[in-house]
Amino acid sequence: MKKIYFDYAAAAPVDPAVLRAMAPYFSERFGNPGSLHTFGQEAIAAVDHSRETIAKALGADFRQIIFMGSATEVNNLALRGAVRKFREARKGNKEDRRTSPRVIVSAIEHESVLETVKDLEREGTRVIRIPVNAEGVVDLKKIKESLTPGTAIVSIIYANNEIGTIQPISEIAKIIRDFRGKRQFPVSHTDAAQAFQFLDCNVDELGVDLMTISSHKIYGPKGTGALYVRDPGCLAALISGGGQEFGLRSGTENVPAIVGFAKAVELCVAAREKESKRITALRDRLLSGIKKIAPDAEINGPGDASRKLPNILNVYFPHRATEDLLVKFDLAGLAVSAGSACRSRALEPSYVIEALGHSRERAKASIRVSLGRPTKGEEIEEALKAIKTALKKGGRETFF
Repeated sequence: MKKIYFDYAAAAPVDPAVLRAMAPYFSERFGNPGSLHTFGQEAIAAVDHSRETIAKALGADFRQIIFMGSATEVNNLALRGAVRKFREARKGNKEDRRTSPRVIVSAIEHESVLETVKDLEREGTRVIRIPVNAEGVVDLKKIKESLTPGTAIVSIIYANNEIGTIQPISEIAKIIRDFRGKRQFPVSHTDAAQAFQFLDCNVDELGVDLMTISSHKIYGPKGTGALYVRDPGCLAALISGGGQEFGLRSGTENVPAIVGFAKAVELCVAAREKESKRITALRDRLLSGIKKIAPDAEINGPGDASRKLPNILNVYFPHRATEDLLVKFDLAGLAVSAGSACRSRALEPSYVIEALGHSRERAKASIRVSLGRPTKGEEIEEALKAIKTALKKGGRETFF
């Protein structure tokens, strides 16, 4: 049986051109970028070239790109680093010292943000979680009302990884800038790990202070991510050591992964517009087919295609349990997910679906389908056959 992979929001295969770019740095050019000899110079030159490539793609400066081990690590630095720096800046003021710093996030952030702010909460940081509407869009008025001089950072995901909702990041960043004035805080952060493949991520146009991007979401290798930092003075380092990455992330650079990441960014930007249109057409074709097979199925998230990523489709199948659907779809040859890969093995109902105002039962009967660069038209037809087979086998026996 041919297997169809429709879980590209979780991980994408490494592009062959990316593999070719990485290959020499595993063996021929294996030097440590911190070494002064020729081998080290080759390695640091590769890291610097990669940094330039990614900076150009974001409309940023060379020194504003910090390489790290994953998007999760990047999000941790953005949040913890901003809070730590904020605390340091207030040490001299007794009145300020007594007030807990504040962090503002949306209710539908990725786990790497939500779990991090839970940790910060336990350490005394006050966390404000901004609700979203039925389409997953954050309440801008509540963000504005929640800002205080004690706010260290506002982190709002650019495009949600489960339902694809695109947030008005430039508007949010402007609200924060206007409130901040000439002060250093609060800073604005957005996790663009899912968004980068399809949306313009020019940091000046968006107006953000910090941005997360990930390699393995855009056909690069796993194990590397990058943080755009407008002003390095707004962050405190979390990892001590040799002072790599302009002092913000010590540790020997993963040269092959960084080189592959930069190549993936280059390919992604070049294909962004064309690929977005192609994937949108395939997604709409898939949705139309699902509605014919299961007329009672409903979409979670935005109904307006312009408000969501083209590759993500989150579908509610009434009276059918998610775990049953995942097993039956997989047996029929179709790989999809319940949502974020970080939480899928626990098979917990999606907090994102519940945050839209839906019931826990709906969250327990929804799946995420995500298309990718390798997806072809014939796979859509094969996937629809697999869905039809799986739903027919399940019948109505998969009631809660």
